[in-house]
Amino acid sequence: MTASHLVTLVPSLNDARQHSWGAFMCAENREKKVNGRTIRLLQHDITLLEGVDAFVFYAQHDLRLGSGWGNAIMSRGGPSIQKELDALGRIETCQVVVTGAGELKAKHILHAVGPRFQEANLEAKLKKTVSEVLAQADKAGLESLAIPPMGYGFYGVPLPMTAKVMVDTIKEHLESHKDSKLKDVVICLNDKREIAPFESRLSALN
Repeated sequence: MTASHLVTLVPSLNDARQHSWGAFMCAENREKKVNGRTIRLLQHDITLLEGVDAFVFYAQHDLRLGSGWGNAIMSRGGPSIQKELDALGRIETCQVVVTGAGELKAKHILHAVGPRFQEANLEAKLKKTVSEVLAQADKAGLESLAIPPMGYGFYGVPLPMTAKVMVDTIKEHLESHKDSKLKDVVICLNDKREIAPFESRLSALN
């Protein structure tokens, strides 16, 4: 079976929960339990994903939504999101702010400014950014959160680094924050080419 068959687009996280997750992904390498919480891999459009409290957007320093996923957020979520961001002004690398999600299915968006390609201390800054995302999710009392491959693609963070940092940091957070309300952390992948590094790192977790 190919990777494209193993990860299936589903209409919502709730739909997947109503079926056996094994129908959508191989349990050994697509889902892990950490302190009774779940880290999952899912291929989906993160802005359309249902059944999660919030999702993460890899933001610009000036918090302008701009093109790409930012344009999808703006066009689908309406003007209220950018209006909230405009009131916050500029933020620095590794900082995260939380807004409402407008007309989208999620309740909130976590706008995270992470490092860019060839930036000094790239891996350390990426880890700090992911840690701050999870800290803000806890502060907001979120129970479910979808995170894209942080920095991969337009911002040039190598995919193997993104997979390693994200999976390891999420695991460490769920292990060390036993009072966290997070029950589901979904690593939401857009392209089947992104699957293998995350699958490998997740399956290697103890």
